Amino acid sequence: MSSEQKSGITRRGLVGASLIGWAALPAVSAMAATSTGLPPVGKDEIAVTLIGTGSVVPNTIRYGNSTLIQAGGLSFLIDAGRGCAVRLTQVGMPMGKIDAFFLTHFHSDHVIGLPDLWMTGYLHPTFGQRAGMMEVNGPIGTTKLCNSMRDAFSDDIRIREADEHIDDTATRIKANEFATDGVIFNRNGVTVTAFEVNHGPLIKPACGYRVDYAGRSVLVSGDTKFDENLIKHGVGCDVIVHEVGVASEKLQEGDQLIMNHHTSPEEAGIVFARTKPRLAVFSHIVDLLDDQRPATAVSEILRRAKKNWQGRTMVGDDLTRIVISHSTVKVQKFNEAKGTYGV
Repeated sequence: MSSEQKSGITRRGLVGASLIGWAALPAVSAMAATSTGLPPVGKDEIAVTLIGTGSVVPNTIRYGNSTLIQAGGLSFLIDAGRGCAVRLTQVGMPMGKIDAFFLTHFHSDHVIGLPDLWMTGYLHPTFGQRAGMMEVNGPIGTTKLCNSMRDAFSDDIRIREADEHIDDTATRIKANEFATDGVIFNRNGVTVTAFEVNHGPLIKPACGYRVDYAGRSVLVSGDTKFDENLIKHGVGCDVIVHEVGVASEKLQEGDQLIMNHHTSPEEAGIVFARTKPRLAVFSHIVDLLDDQRPATAVSEILRRAKKNWQGRTMVGDDLTRIVISHSTVKVQKFNEAKGTYGV
C-alpha cells in the first residue's frame, strides 16, 4: 500500500470520525432535553449528588470532582472538576440555577470547570439561565481567580452582551473569601462551615465543608491527608463524602509522592470509625493501582476501609444521589438511558 493510499485512508477515517461526532450531537441534546431532572427535595431533607467522582486523570467514566448539595430550597456546588457542566445538564440541573459555588482549593482538577459553569450559565437556553451574579465562596485566592476569569474571557462577555443581549449582571461574579474555620454561609436555615484540611505543606489554603440543615448534615472532605480537624468537624454528620487514594500496598516511589497528599482507604476507615456517619461515601477516587479496571479500585477501597470501619459504606459513581432525611439515608442511581433516578 502506497503512502498516498495510507494517507487517504487516514483522512477518510478522520472525516468519518468527525461526521460520527456531529451525528451524535442530536442524541445527546435529546437526552438532555428529555431528562426529568433531579427529583424534588423534601423540606427537611438534604440531597447530595456526586456530579463527578474522578481525579485529575481524564476519564470518561469518572468525570472531575464535583458535588451538588440541595437543601432549604437552595442548590450548592462544591468544586468544579472537568466536565461538571455536562453532568449537571445530564440530570437536568441548569447551571444558572445553582445558588452558590464553593471551592476547596485551587488545584486545576477542582476549578477547571468553573469558567464553563460561569459562561455557559449566563446563556439563555434552559441549561443556563443565570439571572443574577454568580456567587463563588472559597479560601483566600478566590477573588483573584474570579477576577482573572473575567479578564481572560472579556471578549465573550462583550460579544454575547451585544449579540445575544445577555444581561451584564449575569456575567458578574461575587467572590467571598475566608481565612479561618467557621460558618461562611447562612441562608434559608442552611449553614455551611468551612474548615482547614491538610493537603500537604505546599498546598495551602485547602479546606473542606460541612453543610447543616433541619438537624441533618453532610461533610465534604476536599483533598486531604488523614486530618484531626476533619474528624472534629465530621462528628455527628449523617453522611461524610471523603476523598481517597488507592495504590498497591507495596508503593512505588511515584505513587508515594501522590499518596503523601491523600487519604488511604485504611486511614479513611479510621476517620469513619471516629465520626460514625450513617453513610460513608468515597468520592474523588485517585486510582494508582496497576489494574486500572474500575471494579478493582472499588473492591480494594472497600476491602481496606473495612479493616477499621464496618459501618455502611459505598464508593460513589458519577451522578449517584443520596437523600438524607430524619429516618433514612437513601441511595439512588441515575439511569442514563431513561434520564431518571431510581431507588
